[in-house]
Amino acid sequence: MKGIKHIIFDLGGVIINLDYQATYKAFEALGVKEFTSLYNQFSLNTLFDDLETGKVGPEVFLNEMQQHTAPGTTHQQIIDAWNAMLLDFPLRRLQILQQLRQHYGLYLLSNTNAIHLERFNRILQESRGIPSLAAFFDRAYYSHEIGLRKPTPESFEYVLEENGLNPAETLFIDDTLPNIEGAKAVGLQTIHLEPPKTMADIFR
Repeated sequence: MKGIKHIIFDLGGVIINLDYQATYKAFEALGVKEFTSLYNQFSLNTLFDDLETGKVGPEVFLNEMQQHTAPGTTHQQIIDAWNAMLLDFPLRRLQILQQLRQHYGLYLLSNTNAIHLERFNRILQESRGIPSLAAFFDRAYYSHEIGLRKPTPESFEYVLEENGLNPAETLFIDDTLPNIEGAKAVGLQTIHLEPPKTMADIFR
């Protein structure tokens, strides 16, 4: 941490626990025969990317997903299935953020979407009595709000430039290797948080 003045955190798999299989299973229960194949198909036609960069809103996503679920499936059922992957905020990780904020500038940079944003803030409120993740950071950046997603250089540069951060003095922590490599490309210091390692293994 020598020379580090700022830390940019990823969200999923770093601060909040995720279970992608829970969403796959929830969609299969709604009649989607092979969610992984559907996800790959939507990745090719950019639906998920467009949702995560704010090019399309939740309504478009929900209507499209409805075409692939059993007849009569409601938007709320699709929302619940999509949110099934979002688990919990371990208390120790939130405590670490509070401690770090006394010594570093803290920022969040997450590839996410409006449906997940509403849900993970509700999980935080219901489990910890904190209404928003923004409480832990100087600024929180969500891909669907800024129109940029990791690992593009522009997503990292957006955070650096808006806050006047020197990448050599800024640490980026993520559990996904392409995002780490994208951050390195713009000069950020990085930690690849590979499972089963957690924040508690880095900050004791």
